[in-house]
Amino acid sequence: MSNNIPIMTLDGPAGAGKGTVSRAIAKTLGWQYLDSGAIYRSLAIAVQDAGVLLDDIGGIVDIANKMDLRFGSGEAPSVFLYGQSITDRITSETCGHITSKIAANGLVRQALLQKQREFCRFPGLVADGRDMGTVVFPEAKYKVYLTASAEERAKRRFKQLKEKGIDVSLMGLAKEIEERDRRDMERSVAPLKMADGAVLVDSSDMRIDEVIDRCLGLLAA
Repeated sequence: MSNNIPIMTLDGPAGAGKGTVSRAIAKTLGWQYLDSGAIYRSLAIAVQDAGVLLDDIGGIVDIANKMDLRFGSGEAPSVFLYGQSITDRITSETCGHITSKIAANGLVRQALLQKQREFCRFPGLVADGRDMGTVVFPEAKYKVYLTASAEERAKRRFKQLKEKGIDVSLMGLAKEIEERDRRDMERSVAPLKMADGAVLVDSSDMRIDEVIDRCLGLLAA
């Protein structure tokens, strides 16, 4: 599947720091970067904009197959859906809620599987998501399961949203995160779990640079 292209997967729950860590590793190594969450979130926006109901799986799969999605470059890559930037929209809580709902369906995940695998190109790939090491790239040599306590993840998200001037409840965020974790772990298709051979990294009490160094250390192991 990967034609001997080196792959590092970082799976784990929302808010554990996967995106920040993955982008930093990809930049350091000069590898490709896959934000699988952005692909699913883009589909959620496309579904919302099209007015398709969340129980209309056929309609969602059709949109997934036809979705025109492009990623720009930069520290936090921009996302373009049908030529329009949706970079700001994909980080909203509403988008995250819809994403968690549609991502639980096997037909939807299958429709987006090939789109994700197309990111695997030389000189290597860093893939960030929920099932990168278990389903999308099970052959990856380097696998990380990055996590943090729900309380710590809620604090991080609270800080991010406050800095954007968005008024949110810390308690409400913690509840949403716990509910999302439960849905992701209990879904019947590609549930969130630690991949075979993955290294567990708990970032609750770690600085970002420490997490990055821990992950990069796997390449020298």
